[in-house]
Amino acid sequence: MSAPCLSFCILSLNRAELLAQTLDALIAQATAEVEIVVVDGASTDHTPQVVAERQARFARLRYLRLAQKGGVDQDYSRAVALAQGEYCWLFSDDDLLKAGAVARVLQALPAGDDVIVVNAECRDASLTQVVQARRLPIVGDRTYSPAENLWFFNDVVYYVSFIGALVIRRDLWESRDIEPYWGTAFVHIGILFQRPLERTARVIAEPLIIIRLGNAEWSARAFEIWILKWPALIWSFTHYPEAARAKVAAREPWRKLTTLLRYRARGAYSLGVYNKLLRPIIMPAWQCAGAWLIACLPECVANIIGLLYYSLIRHSPIELVDLRASRAYYRKCLARLFNGVW
Repeated sequence: MSAPCLSFCILSLNRAELLAQTLDALIAQATAEVEIVVVDGASTDHTPQVVAERQARFARLRYLRLAQKGGVDQDYSRAVALAQGEYCWLFSDDDLLKAGAVARVLQALPAGDDVIVVNAECRDASLTQVVQARRLPIVGDRTYSPAENLWFFNDVVYYVSFIGALVIRRDLWESRDIEPYWGTAFVHIGILFQRPLERTARVIAEPLIIIRLGNAEWSARAFEIWILKWPALIWSFTHYPEAARAKVAAREPWRKLTTLLRYRARGAYSLGVYNKLLRPIIMPAWQCAGAWLIACLPECVANIIGLLYYSLIRHSPIELVDLRASRAYYRKCLARLFNGVW
């Protein structure tokens, strides 16, 4: 077989049923120009069987099962290293493609862009409700020259924290510093923005991906990732103006008590998190006291506050989905309180 043009690079760990749906959606659209690479972080469920069944239907599905997971950054790097396509689409193991998505991206590849960013539609975990029709709020395709790298950064950096949006030249990935970004949880962001691109970057405005909200594997680490790792990564890009970085992430978001309350409402911030991650940070006494009090607030109470705020004051369907999907959702708290009776 000739070398593929496009490699889907997927990580998975103990999510066999979701992976099965994702692979079925990809295989249904795949052509001879496409391959799929799955890196399994030592799943203990029936992931190997799910992959084997689909390998029988699609010869260009390759599977690497690790003895132990290396971490999201290292294992995506493994997937790209295994890929043979000129471009790699870094896909998640629980999202789906809309009709015609592969054909649309294949059509764009001959332009030779360094990167293609693909827009997405957000749905709830059951995929029955459209929560956000366009995750990236643009309505027309855009192409950014190397001289427009700052504009590209401003427009897409937060959106491409969702790794499934990124189609990247494999040789670009391999030419950049990778290991410094292991442990950030966003190795692809580090590779993309560590220095300006030398070729054009393209954004496909039409939503081609269906994101399944409320299903993130790292929900338990959301506070550490979004409040510590994400800002540290964004502020490491010193070649971008401070104002541009500040629009993406506050340098020290943990200092804002309303931010802590929002994460408490999702069950992602607790007294244990405070003691491990915030207490060692030097803060004024009033901030320490406020952070401690919020960590002690019953999470179901914080969840109700969050639901009211995002329903009545600042309408945000995405936030509401996250609040209802979290372990702190007040109905789940009551169910645990009454031993599952309600």
